[in-house]
Amino acid sequence: MNLKNKSSLIASCGINCQICYAFLREKNKCPGCRLFNKKEPVSIARCKIRTCDIKRKNKAKFCFNCKDFPCNNLKHLDKRYRTKYNVSMIENLFNIKKLGIQKFLKYEKEKWKCAECSGVICVHKKLCCNCGIKKF
Repeated sequence: MNLKNKSSLIASCGINCQICYAFLREKNKCPGCRLFNKKEPVSIARCKIRTCDIKRKNKAKFCFNCKDFPCNNLKHLDKRYRTKYNVSMIENLFNIKKLGIQKFLKYEKEKWKCAECSGVICVHKKLCCNCGIKKF
């Protein structure tokens, strides 16, 4: 599996859904935060960032377009991901804003590509989903 250059797979919080365990797994595979429907995982339905009224009211595609950026919900999620997975959603959002989505996607493709088999490294497991080699 290779990372796709699809902006629809970058969540409004800045996480790349393509490196998420829920997206990479075979069983009960998540389609990504932006492609969610009522039949999909309840964790996406309950996500406070995805369902943010302020963001929807302002029609913000990414959280950095919101007047409350970064909000407390995003700061909390960012802290958890920085601590557990060494990934910052806020940094990702700044990079998307600065570089544009296509350059960000190219950067992500290289960052999360397995050096052994070119498969995708899972941010949560820190393993290649293809060959099982540990990345970090």
